[in-house]
Amino acid sequence: MTGGSPALAELRPLLTEVGDAKRVRVADAPGSLAEQAFARAWGRLVAGEDAAAVALSETAAAVARARLAGIDGAVLRTAGLTDDEALDVLRRGFDEVAGPLDGGLRAGLRAALPLAVPTPEPPALAELLNRQPRAGATAPGKARVVVEPPESHGDHCLTVAVYGVLVAPVFGADPVAPFLVGLAHHLHNVVLPDAGFAGEVLLGSALGQVMATLEERELTALPGPLAERLRTVLRLRADAGAPESQAFHAADVLDRVLQVHHHARAAAFTAAQALDDLELVHAGPVQAFHLDVLAAAGL
Repeated sequence: MTGGSPALAELRPLLTEVGDAKRVRVADAPGSLAEQAFARAWGRLVAGEDAAAVALSETAAAVARARLAGIDGAVLRTAGLTDDEALDVLRRGFDEVAGPLDGGLRAGLRAALPLAVPTPEPPALAELLNRQPRAGATAPGKARVVVEPPESHGDHCLTVAVYGVLVAPVFGADPVAPFLVGLAHHLHNVVLPDAGFAGEVLLGSALGQVMATLEERELTALPGPLAERLRTVLRLRADAGAPESQAFHAADVLDRVLQVHHHARAAAFTAAQALDDLELVHAGPVQAFHLDVLAAAGL
């Protein structure tokens, strides 16, 4: 790692917030914000848009929505803001969390913040991966630990793709390849339900053939140039030698473990944290009245 492990430790809070897009939704579109971005990114790639433009703009949008959630350029324009005013809001959201990023990457992402993102029709694989739940942590010979709600493969793949861009400078990697590998590394799960590592062990010697056959099935249905690009970058999964391989594998394992941390954090959340740490009853003209009501109710 060119930056060493401390750089990853500094990035962890941002990665955690970016990953929370798996659990944030808006009223005018189905699925989580991560699932929406996953489908949109695939649609843009299939439509022939430059992969670098897709990677940078989708990653920039993911960083901004760490704090802005579903408030994007389209919403701000509908609310009457000018393009300059809307971009100012997006940049404030981005700047609030982007401090730990590599300086060059941060500047590139800030410049790529999208006011409006193309939304061509995504391929069928994107919707299917958004509907395919992930198994979570499993181990051979042990019962599955079921956590609710499960993330989808679209949630995971979009998050790994974005993480791949964000951690790329740590490994001296070009960010586009890990973004593409992140989007595409579960193509076999379009058909194959996820039984986790325990299920993979039970597939035994058939595992490699099953995964390769189902992955190629999806690649063959894509436009030829995109399919060939993906075949090339997906080879990076084989080891952790090249910088781009390291960026992808780091992104993948970080997302898997941060997902487990999310469930642990959610299970441990208390009302006291909401009231004291997060100031649920926040400052304002009726704060005193609200506190009186809660005191009277014994809360």
